[in-house]
Amino acid sequence: MMALLIQSRLITDPNLLLMQEGTLMRKVRSKTWKKIRHFRLQNDGMTVWQSQQAGGYAKPIFSISDVETVRMGYDSELLRSVAEELPLELGFTVVFHGRRPNLDLVANSAEEAQIWIQGLQLLVDLVTSMDQQERLDQWLSDWFQRGDKNQDGRMTFEEVQRLLHLMNVEMDRDYALSLFKAADVSQSETLEGEEFVQFYKALTKRNEVQELFENFSSDGQKLTLLEFVDFLREEQKELDRAPDLALKFINRYEPSDSGKRRHVLSMDGFLSYLCSKDGNIFNPACLPIYQDMTQPMNHYFINSSHNTYLLGDQLCGQSSVEGYIRALKRGCRCVEVDIWDGPSGEPIVYHGHTLTSRILFKDVVATVAQYAFQTSDYPVILSLENHCSWEQQQTMAQHLTEILGELLLNSALDDVPLSQLPSPEKLRGKILVKGKKLSSHEEDNEEEEEDSHSEVERRQGTELEPDPYSEAEPQPVPVPELQLQIKDKEDKVMRCLPTSLPVCCQILSQPPNSNPGPVLLTKQKAKAILCPALSALVIYLKSVSFKSFAHSKQHYYYGISSFSETKAKHLIKEAGNDFVHHNTWQLSRIYPSGLRTDSSNYNPQEFWNAGCQMVALNMQTAGLGMDICDGLFRQNGGCGYVLKPDFLRDTQSSFHPEKPISLSKAKILLVQVISGQQLPKVGNTKEKSIVDPLVKVELFGIREDTTRQETNYVENNGFNPYWGETFCFHVRVPELAVLRFVVKDYDWRSRNDFIGQFTLPLSCMQQGYRHIHLLSRDGISLHPASIFVYTCLREDLEEAP
Repeated sequence: MMALLIQSRLITDPNLLLMQEGTLMRKVRSKTWKKIRHFRLQNDGMTVWQSQQAGGYAKPIFSISDVETVRMGYDSELLRSVAEELPLELGFTVVFHGRRPNLDLVANSAEEAQIWIQGLQLLVDLVTSMDQQERLDQWLSDWFQRGDKNQDGRMTFEEVQRLLHLMNVEMDRDYALSLFKAADVSQSETLEGEEFVQFYKALTKRNEVQELFENFSSDGQKLTLLEFVDFLREEQKELDRAPDLALKFINRYEPSDSGKRRHVLSMDGFLSYLCSKDGNIFNPACLPIYQDMTQPMNHYFINSSHNTYLLGDQLCGQSSVEGYIRALKRGCRCVEVDIWDGPSGEPIVYHGHTLTSRILFKDVVATVAQYAFQTSDYPVILSLENHCSWEQQQTMAQHLTEILGELLLNSALDDVPLSQLPSPEKLRGKILVKGKKLSSHEEDNEEEEEDSHSEVERRQGTELEPDPYSEAEPQPVPVPELQLQIKDKEDKVMRCLPTSLPVCCQILSQPPNSNPGPVLLTKQKAKAILCPALSALVIYLKSVSFKSFAHSKQHYYYGISSFSETKAKHLIKEAGNDFVHHNTWQLSRIYPSGLRTDSSNYNPQEFWNAGCQMVALNMQTAGLGMDICDGLFRQNGGCGYVLKPDFLRDTQSSFHPEKPISLSKAKILLVQVISGQQLPKVGNTKEKSIVDPLVKVELFGIREDTTRQETNYVENNGFNPYWGETFCFHVRVPELAVLRFVVKDYDWRSRNDFIGQFTLPLSCMQQGYRHIHLLSRDGISLHPASIFVYTCLREDLEEAP
């Protein structure tokens, strides 16, 4: 068991032994917040606790399973900023999965720092290498530690009752006592290691799985090879592959050697298969790169980020290179860089005319160079929003050339026709610059600006129509009072800000608490001239202004136009088929409305339906939009490129994303939500509160396909709730459909609380009896939390032409 391996390391590894004794270190949150704290690795080897001093009141600060990696002080943006006071060799950074902020620590010596760096990384590597059974063993070990209140290595029935509440179980006391006594084979009136495991097995007995097993087993004890083949064919829709898969799965999941020799599958082996990656709803065949990567770049959806430098909102949020690290490591292939003139001749990156913090452009470029190809070796696009003077543009070009070196694509490929864009395969390992490029036509020098001013004017005083792509019920959008009347095009990048915000004070030198009402911005800014050195680095991704589809076809060989979400929605509604044709030969980038000052996200599905390739999202913001984005790009090796359906690549396509159509490939999707397993508590739920879970099944695709259905809630049971409810969905365009499962905690007093979710393309769904392993808001595994479903996809004969 992996839990035993960790325990053996705890008593033999010198670093872990010293970490268990505890260390005083500085915890650094900013240049001004640096406080000494005592950190100690707990005896379980899985949690680190913190107190203000040695021997003081301590509380858990993080679990090893939450840690992604440990970085040296030299690689920390924050620690570099305090290097004059705290030497970098004394510091290190604990990097967590998801959007959780990093933990920067500074030890008293380089030796102490190395003890924690090496010790933590050892534990992280052990946890990462766990297989399914080892993770379950560790999970059980963690719960045993939590339930064993007096830490004597055994649990009384009172401790077990408390543990059941922690595990989201509401159980009859007499029934719980009977399970306890059955597991207490030593009759000591306590449960020790293996006895607790047996108690857990009794607690998690899956009657719905047992019934399914017995439906195919002639004796109720085992599945023969032929019986298992029947199950794989009839229920799992494996068809021709069933005989080969049956033998492979028996050898992989049957725990007993005798069963493997006799080619039979026990109930334990059957359950192990259902809970494995082969029994997962996401088809393992879609996990590696399986699509054709040799088509022109505009034939792919490209995982794209908006305001990549921000970790928070776009008014006062923090700018950090960490935003680029996180985006690139999750497979993003297009990152945005807003560049402005900075002090000492160095360009800076931030959200212009706001209170967001500043970072150096050269630090962003260095970060991209370091992390661009750690997750995927397919091309990365630097989308430059250039607001710099001639001189600082030259500095930008110099940094891009010198820092990126051979990674930078600085000339056209010889073996690619001039009439088309290169393929992701041809551009492997290359970084491309997207931006303005000098041209004989002045209009080509103008990029579509993010103009939230005109958008406010269009929407002020109006109500939204019901939007099937939105997670929430449609509500009128409160529009902030216009603060600035913008006179020249160069100032369009300024956002519409509420009067209560002090941002305008910084721009116009107004007193912080003044409310001058509408202000006419009289400052005139000369239009910057594009520097030839920077222009020369834009090879294939020239930003071109969009006037009309006919204009683009006539004037642009290839290029990329940017559209606000509002403008793109309007074009889809009014000329959806033209937009589809446009995207068969050109690239389109969609960016969020300027009204989204909180860095919220739209649903990207609506724009993918029209073939838009670079649908940019605020990746720092969790929620529906990012769930759907992560779900689509989970396939194809997570490489950040997904091949568009053929009707979105055909220059003669008749497809219109907004109009009802009948296709021969229309499907009926049946989803039976059967049961749930080990669902976590919600947020800071009180210890005695148990969730009342329900499951919402959401389908996103073309507007006619987008719908939601949900189960009833199960009262007071997050451990093994049973629903057994079936839903039917008509899917007219399955190639574009994305399926999202959301588990929520029912609350009649307020909005239901989020528990977990999993999202995947319908094309990557395995049919039959499948487990869905849930993810947190940040896309992190909630192991072993899952839901058990049955899915079936068949032709919709009514929709066939």
